[in-house]
Amino acid sequence: MFKRRNPLTWLQTIGRFFWPKGGWRRAASYIAHRLHRLPDNPKKIARGVAVGVAVCFTPLFGLHFFTAIFISILIRGNIVASLLATFFGNPITFPFIAATCLYVGNVILGTPHDIPISEIFSALGAATAEIPRNIMAMFTDDVARWGKVWRFYDRVFWPYLIGGILPGIFAGFCAYFVSYPIISAYQKRRRKKTQKRFEAMHTQAENMADDDNNKL
Repeated sequence: MFKRRNPLTWLQTIGRFFWPKGGWRRAASYIAHRLHRLPDNPKKIARGVAVGVAVCFTPLFGLHFFTAIFISILIRGNIVASLLATFFGNPITFPFIAATCLYVGNVILGTPHDIPISEIFSALGAATAEIPRNIMAMFTDDVARWGKVWRFYDRVFWPYLIGGILPGIFAGFCAYFVSYPIISAYQKRRRKKTQKRFEAMHTQAENMADDDNNKL
């Protein structure tokens, strides 16, 4: 019942990942709209936004949602806000995030910091392909080989993890202090509009009641 009438091809699916149907501007506008309308305390929403943005600076590829949920529960942030904010890490921002985290991490660790983005993707793809093969090797006569996984860990994951701590914390604090006043002001303005609408309806009801009394 919830399937698409015309299923997307693999190429279309990949294309939508890098460029949504309405464009990234519309996607960002939709996320901002959803954040504004969340029925929760502005501080909790802002904490959720901070968590979602900070998580994008970790090399936990594919686990950002679960990490955001876990940290949001720990610091009592809004879980939905944290999930929405993880879209801060997208195909447009990811190259800049990855380059920054790897550079900082390699500088801290004292390792070469001239790793191109293409090597990150190739190392991730090779490690991802090697893991299921090694799991299947446990049930066959094949020999498990972890060289590509270790290379990814040594060249990408560990420097990325170390280098993403400071930028992630900084970006999270920036996200909090930017989103909190905006969400707070939006909720106050919305409450005022709701109150004015209620007062107008109440006044209209009183006028109708007075008209009925006058007719009687």
